[in-house]
Amino acid sequence: MSNAPHRFALIQRLLHWLMAACIVAMFFIGVGMVSTVAPKYLPLILIHKTLGVTLLVLVVIRLALRLHYGAPPLPADLPPAIKLGARLSHRLLYGFMIVMPLLGLGMLWAAAYPVVLYGGIRIPALLPQSDRVHTLLWNAHFYLGFAFFALVLLHLAAALFHALVRRDGVFGTIAPFRLRNRTTPAE
Repeated sequence: MSNAPHRFALIQRLLHWLMAACIVAMFFIGVGMVSTVAPKYLPLILIHKTLGVTLLVLVVIRLALRLHYGAPPLPADLPPAIKLGARLSHRLLYGFMIVMPLLGLGMLWAAAYPVVLYGGIRIPALLPQSDRVHTLLWNAHFYLGFAFFALVLLHLAAALFHALVRRDGVFGTIAPFRLRNRTTPAE
């Protein structure tokens, strides 16, 4: 008999969906920022910085919760290649959720821009001003944003595959509501 949970804990599910909405918003805000010079640019920057730092804090909390509560096992009949893909893609998602805000902060610090969030919260610079480093970090943040977006789309496709095609209960483990599925173990 296994002690593994059949669903993620409520707090894990809430954080997953909250962060998913924020990350999607970040993609759209990011595209809006790099494609405008209108007066909306500065408010978009402020939102993007604040939301990025918030997501960085939330992902650390989420990782701690994952270590504490664990995760439901994948179905035994899932092919090994798909199990490996699931493990690797989740690690990449967590990696992006950590690296992207750090790249953004580093980029701002290297440009000597003050990092001031909503509420006047100021984050002190941890990098010296450097045009070369700023350019490197800006490019990394910009291009990795596309890779992150592609991985999020892959994650969404996998979720839909489990929910609509395989109907194996995997989506039900993270769903914000209880799904009726005959293959999902009863709690």
